[in-house]
Amino acid sequence: MAQRKQRCRKRGSCWGWIRIIGVAITLYLVFVQLPMVIDQRLNAVMHPPPYAVSPAMAKVHNSLWIADLHADSLLWHRDLSQRHPRGHVDLPRLQQANVALQAFTVVTQIPSNLKLAGNDSRSDDILKLALIQRWPPSTWNSLLERALYQAKQLQQLAAQSSGEFRLVQTQADLQALIQDRKQQPQLTAGILGLEGVQALQGRVENVDRIYAAGFRMLGLAHFFDTEVGGSVHGLRQGGLTALGRQVVLRSQQQHLLLDLAHSSPAVIDEVVAMSTQPVVVSHTGVQGTCNNLRNLSDSQIRAIADTGGVIGIGFWSTAVCGEDAGAIAAAIRYTADLVGVNHVSLGSDFDGAVQMPFDVTGLPLITAALQAEGFTPDEIGKIMGLNILRVLKNVLLP
Repeated sequence: MAQRKQRCRKRGSCWGWIRIIGVAITLYLVFVQLPMVIDQRLNAVMHPPPYAVSPAMAKVHNSLWIADLHADSLLWHRDLSQRHPRGHVDLPRLQQANVALQAFTVVTQIPSNLKLAGNDSRSDDILKLALIQRWPPSTWNSLLERALYQAKQLQQLAAQSSGEFRLVQTQADLQALIQDRKQQPQLTAGILGLEGVQALQGRVENVDRIYAAGFRMLGLAHFFDTEVGGSVHGLRQGGLTALGRQVVLRSQQQHLLLDLAHSSPAVIDEVVAMSTQPVVVSHTGVQGTCNNLRNLSDSQIRAIADTGGVIGIGFWSTAVCGEDAGAIAAAIRYTADLVGVNHVSLGSDFDGAVQMPFDVTGLPLITAALQAEGFTPDEIGKIMGLNILRVLKNVLLP
């Protein structure tokens, strides 16, 4: 009898260890492996690197001052200081691509079962992502805290980059970046953008909070209507509300660059009518080459250009109705022919849960495609970054 009890105790002890090991494996799979799998699946590339261009084209590309208006890389469980085999952007790849300035845009809520139109705000896939990526509990029920948390990730990248990456918040920061890159061509900078004013949580004073946290671009809409105004993907797709007009005014007082990507046609019309500074559409296509409701009409393109702003052409298939650099360059050509080369730029939507033809190291392919479209070297320089630089110099505080 005593021997039987001893064997039971031993067996129970073994089962206890098996349970512990099972729990540990489950936690590892959920909190370590699953975020990487989701990242790799949602931010896939059609053609993996390396991307070949001629030595002459590589020289042209490396002579440019390159900027991109939209990447959602802060959303993912990825150390951006290290090169990764998944996703589209990290610091080593930005440096390889000769990117001087990358806009890092912060996402705070995405509806489940996302549609091109007719979405509401009742579901929240970012909460699921926050849980499996072990974001702080403060972010679970607060969209503002999610924005502030992602902003801290970019600030930490700058602090830990040994001077290879910095944040841009003022005109002086831009000028220092331009000068320092002459001696340090590997230097890359980021600017923070907020994608969707739902993170303001219905309070105009939160414009001041996001400005204090380092945000310098404010997207008025994402995938659903908010208290501020309509989304082109929402249910009502209305114009600015009274709160929305307050947010626009306060944002321009703070010298935040307004981003009209995802905004309803009514919001676009109202903002450009009341704007006192250039506005942008950070990532989009144009209906002239890819006709769907997500993309800008000719009249909207002209309205953005009339403010002195720029249209950032996206790289994904819904934006350009193609899967290569040639389709991107064709959308850029259409926009430049319509309103002039000063009003078009890059707006990739890297790491935006969309499949891309290439990661950021494929940007030389766009340089080559722009040359094939007949753009001059000066025009290519404007498209690849100088137009964005001009707008930021006009909007940011000294």
